Amino acid sequence: QTAPATHSTALPTAESRMTVLQQRLAETREHLCRAAKKAGRSSADIQLLAVSKTHAAAALRMAFSLGQHAFGENYLQEAREKQQALKDLAIEWHFIGPIQSNKTRDIAEHFDWVHSVDRLKIAQRLSKQRPEALAPLNLCLQINIDNEQSKSGISLSALDKLVDDIQHLPKIRLRGLMAIPAPQKNYAEQLSTFKIVADRMANYPAMDTLSMGMSGDMCAAIEAGSTIVRVGTGIFGKRQVQGETAGGKTGTIDYNQKVTHKRSNTTPH
Repeated sequence: QTAPATHSTALPTAESRMTVLQQRLAETREHLCRAAKKAGRSSADIQLLAVSKTHAAAALRMAFSLGQHAFGENYLQEAREKQQALKDLAIEWHFIGPIQSNKTRDIAEHFDWVHSVDRLKIAQRLSKQRPEALAPLNLCLQINIDNEQSKSGISLSALDKLVDDIQHLPKIRLRGLMAIPAPQKNYAEQLSTFKIVADRMANYPAMDTLSMGMSGDMCAAIEAGSTIVRVGTGIFGKRQVQGETAGGKTGTIDYNQKVTHKRSNTTPH
């Protein structure tokens, strides 16, 4: 008589966790390379930023060992806890979340990039609070391209003045623009929206960075000229909240999630 099937409840081993993450990173990088090739661009000109909010420091350490050295964080207190846990690694830290005035000192002191500046007051505080011993803080201005009330960012009509006001502040370097468009129905609409941002940046020859595109619209963003794409779930899997800490939500990689890269239905095949 055949014994009934059993299902193991054992936690995934470190080796299996590494294998899953390695596959996801490889698939994400391949997706980026295909998009760059389709756009007639070099993938070397496009940085993959791993969005690691709510994921544990151990997951970042594992990704770092696989060659992913740039990580984007949305929540300051959570990020600071990870930075303490990972201070032995030469990580390039990007702050990509909304910025409150009372958080600027920690951001100025502990990050390499800030993607979400949308008002002069924040830029001035970052400039004033950036330590002299550190390299200038790299800034991107967040554009609210669809004028969504639920999102941070400035309108294109206000951009020229903000650029003029910020570009000569000490201890910061204005690198470019960041945008998170509203979801679009098809690839052509995605591309059209991203090109509006790219065309506008052409007015500022000192800028060199377009932070645009995530898993679902990476191809369109790259075709439009994005130089930094932000991918979270495609690398770490679904966010699985385990509880609350003083530093905000923490979580782990969903190692049971299917590894294959999620393809947006707006991405051309």
